[in-house]
Amino acid sequence: MPTPFDPEDLLRLPLMAMLGTVTEEGAPRTAPVWFAWEEGALWMLSDADGSSARRVAQDSRVSVEIVEYDNAGGVLRHLGLRGRAEVRPMDTALFRRLLRRYLGPQEDWNPWFIENVARIEAPTGRLIRLAPSSVFTNDVSFFRTGPDLATRPS
Repeated sequence: MPTPFDPEDLLRLPLMAMLGTVTEEGAPRTAPVWFAWEEGALWMLSDADGSSARRVAQDSRVSVEIVEYDNAGGVLRHLGLRGRAEVRPMDTALFRRLLRRYLGPQEDWNPWFIENVARIEAPTGRLIRLAPSSVFTNDVSFFRTGPDLATRPS
């Protein structure tokens, strides 16, 4: 009993996404990623040496799954994106916007994390861009309520 919803409902939230890529041997691989949705594309962080960026460069077919789940509230919404991705050079302004989604205002950012993990200005930084060719949504927020959805239309 698929119940569609507006994908923007999840794309505007700072949720984790699961990026699915294909290895050289054809095996699936997934990785949790932070993302930004801008101008009809999903932007995900990577690095020139990152395994996801390498796999996308070899085989651009990807999937992305984003799930909003609140057991107590009875919310379960799934967004699936499919298509061909590309690895792009780092756009530090976009990267900073993405970090704000997850970390809040810049003055609250953990300096150690920014310097050692995020490395905003690192020359090896990359972004994976997916302009999806297909989008699937399903709201199954009725697992606690019965036939009525626990979610409200946006």
